[in-house]
Amino acid sequence: MGAEPNDGRDGPADRPTGSNAPAGDGAPDGGRTTGPAGAQGPPPADPPAPGCLGLPVPTPPPTAAGRPTPPNPPEPPAQPPAPGFGPPPGQPPGPTPGPTPGEAPAGSLPPPPAAPPAPGGPPPGYGHGYGAPPPGYGHGYGAPPPTGPPVAPRGEANRAQAAVVGLLNLSCLGLGYLLLRHWVGAVLCWIATAAFLVVALPADVDGVPAGPLIGYGLFLLLAAADGARRGLRADLRLKDAHRRLALPLALVLLAVPAGGSLAYGSAREEAREQALLDRLDGADRLVASAEGLPFDKAQPIYRKALATYRDLGTEHTGSRAGKLVPDRLDAYYEQVSAPYEREAYCDAVAPLTYLRELPRTVDRDLLGTRPDKTDEPLAHSLYECGVAALGLGTAQPAAEKSLNALYDTFPESAHAGKVEPAVRAALGTRTAALKGGGTAPCETVGELRVLRASLGVLRDSAARGVAKDAGAAVQKGDFACGTAQFRNKDFAEAGETMTRYAADYPRSRQAAHARSIAIAAEIAEEEPAAGRKLPPAEEPGGSRMVMVVSNDGPDPVELLYTGPVSGRADLKACADCTTYKESPFLGSKKKIKACKGPSSKYPKTTLLLPAGDYHFLQKTSSTSVLRDTKSSKQKIESGYSYTFCLYTTSLF
Repeated sequence: MGAEPNDGRDGPADRPTGSNAPAGDGAPDGGRTTGPAGAQGPPPADPPAPGCLGLPVPTPPPTAAGRPTPPNPPEPPAQPPAPGFGPPPGQPPGPTPGPTPGEAPAGSLPPPPAAPPAPGGPPPGYGHGYGAPPPGYGHGYGAPPPTGPPVAPRGEANRAQAAVVGLLNLSCLGLGYLLLRHWVGAVLCWIATAAFLVVALPADVDGVPAGPLIGYGLFLLLAAADGARRGLRADLRLKDAHRRLALPLALVLLAVPAGGSLAYGSAREEAREQALLDRLDGADRLVASAEGLPFDKAQPIYRKALATYRDLGTEHTGSRAGKLVPDRLDAYYEQVSAPYEREAYCDAVAPLTYLRELPRTVDRDLLGTRPDKTDEPLAHSLYECGVAALGLGTAQPAAEKSLNALYDTFPESAHAGKVEPAVRAALGTRTAALKGGGTAPCETVGELRVLRASLGVLRDSAARGVAKDAGAAVQKGDFACGTAQFRNKDFAEAGETMTRYAADYPRSRQAAHARSIAIAAEIAEEEPAAGRKLPPAEEPGGSRMVMVVSNDGPDPVELLYTGPVSGRADLKACADCTTYKESPFLGSKKKIKACKGPSSKYPKTTLLLPAGDYHFLQKTSSTSVLRDTKSSKQKIESGYSYTFCLYTTSLF
């Protein structure tokens, strides 16, 4: 023990006054304590400078021989610190694993025997390593002491924690701010979400306006970014179990906005479906409102409803409303063509034509075979409407319009082939009606005239061939009408009818008879007895008596007569003749002596008349104020000759 130690360990007498360093054995490696294998103490601190902080410089303890031990030189900085004696920093004190009994750490000398602890000192293994400044020796070698209040150190960056907070803020509820206890941010999130819900709800077909939607999305992104920034180094003081649940919870809470978006999308789709159904219902009401209206007034309504059906059936095929369009089109066609079902054929032509031409404006795939099904009803309606209008001047449309439309549209149809037989039947029916009495012949001849005009413009040659027969029927009808009027005492109408007949058919065998009837009708207007019976169609044979008629008047005279024969004669004016005066105030009528001058003085005409009773009518053709129309009756007997003098009288 008389050898001098060279390990530089401090003895008990070398410790400075006031030091609380525990006593213990030093290590043989320059003052660093050695614990169990694998355990390290804190690195040695640099020795304080002499006189630092005004503290006395400790003197080295004497050696066993009474000589002081020189201080150890400082270790180079690059040399790693030796293991300290005691627990590692941050680890609670306690037993630490050491080497297996009987073994020493590799590359180390066997530790010296532990010295007994000093009285009143800490147990072995505790305290500062060699070179650590004792309490009261300052902070580091030459470092100034801190001034002001202590600053809390910032926590380490935790990216997972930042992501969790950002995701929680994306939940639209500001949950990340709640986790950070940042109440202002949470309230702002709630206000923004409430305002957005006020704008977005209830769900509309057009969705949320672009402005609020973009603004709210930007707000959520900013809230997420701000929450991630705040949560990067925040001390959330969560238990480990809670930390493990935070990220899954944030991902789950992201389902809130996602689910809200899906729910809003579903509500918006339902609103869209309902809007389409409302449009479909509106079109149905339009169709119902047009029922019973004339087609010219109903057609604009039908077109408007069809436009809705077309849009729903082509642009929204997959919607509930779009799937109902085919049934609505069936009902639409049924209602528009309803006049055909009621056998109102003329009324059915326009709507059926409209339905047949719909493929020009509506997608053929949407209409399907519906337009083709209108061909037969339309052809049938054109035929029935045209045939029913034959001979009717007031029919709308005219017969030729409907029948020509049938020829143009369906020339090969069975209905087009039935037009010619139908025309002949109509002509035969009206020809038979000419044999009736009353006014039937006159009405019938009017229909025959209309029928003849229609047949003249038909595009079918077979039907046009019937026009010649219709013309003969019209001629027969005109004569029948005139005789019917005469028998019915309609002498004015009879005279006009027979005069027109004689002018229209001058080569007819009945032309002379028609003129006789016209003369008799004119006389009968003044002398009804002249119209008791029709003049004979043929002049009687036998002898004829001479009647010389003279004009003793200043005006030309037209003389009409009827009896066994009828006719008219014109007498010129007498240049030297005057009007005979007579006064109604005379008590007795003075006898007028006419035609007393020389015979050559008077204009004359000679009539050859069979025997019989005759009615005469003289008519002046002057434009004087007083015109004289006078009728008379004369019996002509066989074997006599007659003179007849005409003159003109006036009251003053």
